[in-house]
Amino acid sequence: MSEQKIQSGHQALRKGRVSLPNHVYLITTTTVDRQRFFDNFTAGCAAARCFENAELLGDARMLAWVLMPDHAHWLIHLGERDALSVVVNRLKSSSARLANRVHHRQGALWDAAYHDHALRAEEDLQHVARYIIANPLRAGLVQRIGDYPFWNAVWV
Repeated sequence: MSEQKIQSGHQALRKGRVSLPNHVYLITTTTVDRQRFFDNFTAGCAAARCFENAELLGDARMLAWVLMPDHAHWLIHLGERDALSVVVNRLKSSSARLANRVHHRQGALWDAAYHDHALRAEEDLQHVARYIIANPLRAGLVQRIGDYPFWNAVWV
């Protein structure tokens, strides 16, 4: 794929992006070239520690998350202070740094772009969280979600 097509694809993801304080966002981010960095348990543990780190989240709150071998889903309630892009960039940067150490590598781990969906008031947060957490089941990685190590939700 050409650099120009990749750039235009990333720009399309940013088009119309709005970061509204006190709103909930479903974020999906993939690894570079969908590499399965998190098949490595230690790398998964390193990255997952970042997802509930209060310092990284700032005044945002992580409601639910799942880390898959080649992507992550986060359900984030923004606070008043930090824009969505700031929170996402902190999570991606810190988790990449820690996972890269495990893999003895440097460079980008997460794709530069990410997809965000602002939840509407009528959307059921717990339903969205269950959908996120069920990813390992749908992918056939486990038979029971309790057997998958990389997920959490505030309702559990």
